[in-house]
Amino acid sequence: MPFKTAFRAAILLLAQVTCLAEGTKSPAPPGMSRAFQLTTLDGQNVDVKPADSGVTVVCFLGTECPLVQLYSVRLSKMADELRDRGVRFVAVDSNCHDELEDIQKFLERQPLSFPLVRDEGNVVADQFAATRTPEVFVLDHKLDIVYQGRIDDQYEPGVARNSANREDLRIAITETLAGKTVSVAKVDAVGCLIGKVRPMKNVAVETTDSSTVTYCRDISRVMQKHCLECHRNGEIAPFSLESYEDVVGWADTSMEVINNGRMPPWHADPKFGHFANARQMPESDKQMLRDWIAAGKSEGASADLPEPVVYPEGWQFDRQPDLVVTMRNRPFSVVAEGTIEYQYFVADPKLTEDKWVTAAQIIPGNRAVVHHAIVFIRPPDGSEFRGIGWLTAYVPGQRLVSMPPGHARKIPAGSHLVFQMHYTANGTEQEDTTTVGMVFTKPENVTDQVITLVGIDQEFEIPPHAANHEVSGKVRWLPKGGRVLGVAPHMHVRGKSFELTADHNGRSETLLRVPDYDFNWQHSYVFSDPLRTDTISNLQFKVTFDNSAANPFNPDPSQWVTWGDQTWEEMAVMFLEVAEPLNPVTTQDSVAVASTTIVENGTGERTAKIQKFVDDFFAQLDANQDGVVARQEAPIAFRSSFSRFDSDGNDRVTTEEVRAVAERRIQ
Repeated sequence: MPFKTAFRAAILLLAQVTCLAEGTKSPAPPGMSRAFQLTTLDGQNVDVKPADSGVTVVCFLGTECPLVQLYSVRLSKMADELRDRGVRFVAVDSNCHDELEDIQKFLERQPLSFPLVRDEGNVVADQFAATRTPEVFVLDHKLDIVYQGRIDDQYEPGVARNSANREDLRIAITETLAGKTVSVAKVDAVGCLIGKVRPMKNVAVETTDSSTVTYCRDISRVMQKHCLECHRNGEIAPFSLESYEDVVGWADTSMEVINNGRMPPWHADPKFGHFANARQMPESDKQMLRDWIAAGKSEGASADLPEPVVYPEGWQFDRQPDLVVTMRNRPFSVVAEGTIEYQYFVADPKLTEDKWVTAAQIIPGNRAVVHHAIVFIRPPDGSEFRGIGWLTAYVPGQRLVSMPPGHARKIPAGSHLVFQMHYTANGTEQEDTTTVGMVFTKPENVTDQVITLVGIDQEFEIPPHAANHEVSGKVRWLPKGGRVLGVAPHMHVRGKSFELTADHNGRSETLLRVPDYDFNWQHSYVFSDPLRTDTISNLQFKVTFDNSAANPFNPDPSQWVTWGDQTWEEMAVMFLEVAEPLNPVTTQDSVAVASTTIVENGTGERTAKIQKFVDDFFAQLDANQDGVVARQEAPIAFRSSFSRFDSDGNDRVTTEEVRAVAERRIQ
């Protein structure tokens, strides 16, 4: 029998419990003793009992909770620092789904400087009325609880501040050691719900009714449809939901994040637009999960399980990529804590001829710390290039969306690739080497070139404490005869909402509304029915920012906020995916992109192309329409190429400078 299975069987025999539902025991009354005695995995006895002096800190932890991973190093440092002052730390794992080998791996990955004990049947968790991980309790020498709750306010689900504004645990310990009453005795913990247990005797009763929702017949299919894409071993989610034991242990946490709209990750208002990559869970599936939890989380008959889904490993293409490019030849080191500025890496794919890309995918070297990544194309001087140079992007949980047949992106010969990497610390030092893979097609197979355009406003100023500051912008140029394939809004941590509106066919229509924008999920919304550019007279967007203290992501509500690359600054931008026909048919309904006269004379044709290059450049990049593009006015994707146009190095590109570049490029 495999070790994990044998261990679980032994635990079930000894404890006579199973990981089925939240514990039925009532929370401990205020006067109940908090004394307990358990052993560590290596047999060390841990005895928490009253003493003549000292302070005890009981920390409820779990092996897979993301906040535990962020805080475990901090707790170890605090325990070392305060040990000589009579402060003792003890960790307790009460999760029914955290088995022996899970705890062992956790301690190998993130060693603690204080003992960790396994709380079978969540007896100690109920004794303390603990509900989450991490959740800490400060006990005086008599074991009276003087503080209960979070460690500090630096980290919350989806929130990582530069530093803590209030170190609740440290303050409570300091005040207790000084003989003072703790100033704030309770602050709600915000981590994962503890996976609790109840007696086995109820299981048989619950599984005999054929009308009962069961895991094997019902819930497993809900998991396959909505969760396993990310929540499986080796993927980006912090824990697996592949087995009955996994789902039971994480059921309450899963239900909580589904009810509050955090999962599945999708933020488009269903009242507006239809999207090919929508990830919405219908209310019927949510209710089925609620009913299953309420009824006791019955397993059911294994014969009812669906066939396992075979998920693509690695590249999601229908064949191996034609080219794989690594961001650099050595890993990037990611620090354990703090905010990490955007990192840029330039790679040379050594292309000696133009390439047409039908599919591109980024694979992070370390999914635990890669928040998102974008790869841009930096074309060489002398090449004719359209759009801002977007190649592809990686966002956790977002799967590869195939281009329509005949569609491709162009990478000119001699181009470099620019990796824009956004890393987030996860509590331990990490390394990353991200790669991008591409699938090519022959030029004769391409009917439509896919380009990325931007709608942007960089002139805004968000006042301090403003809860609903609006900023608007528009796309200044669209190719005629093309189609709008999708849109990706982008703001930072003060971003609150986004709305895209088109004036077309004589009416105004909301194409996309994101009422609750989340910086942690940089979605691209792919239209099920692409919009023809010939029908659009105006394409505009509106965003709102929340710079108030009520925004938990806000690093400092007292500051004026302007445009900038870093997360404490802001952006108001949308990336628009547009397909442009390579050989457009000019009719009464489809006119040329620019009002350029095509002449037979070769010189006249070159002059027209140069003028079109200049016109397109300023239509896309001159946000304030003053005839000059300043470096700070330009999108991030273009700044790495800015010096090629800025011949005098004054951080301003004029019409003459753009024309000079066009004359070199267009022969």
